Amino acid sequence: MLRLTGQKSTNPPASPGGHVDPGETSRAAAARELAEEAGVHAAPEELTQLGVFDAPGRDPRGRYVTVAYQLTVIPGTITEAGDDATRAEWWPLNALPQLAFDHANIIAAALTKTER
Repeated sequence: MLRLTGQKSTNPPASPGGHVDPGETSRAAAARELAEEAGVHAAPEELTQLGVFDAPGRDPRGRYVTVAYQLTVIPGTITEAGDDATRAEWWPLNALPQLAFDHANIIAAALTKTER
């Protein structure tokens, strides 16, 4: 299962994420954003880095570089939308909706990594 959040716009659902605050590592930012947007709390060291996604044009809002992280959660983990999300829900990997930006590529990388 995968965690997706609806954005506060008409865009398709996206994985939780956001900007890195001054003095913060990307891993700490990922843990913070996951808690703020999805109500799922994890220590930064529980997140596994998937990779860097930096293709020009990957985000129509401007030039963004994503450092993506993965977290395995216990089945039944409660989610709660907050911050930039209008909803937060679990989706089966075999029934994902259209995703924002290049998030389908990020999910594919996560699946490839977990199959190893």
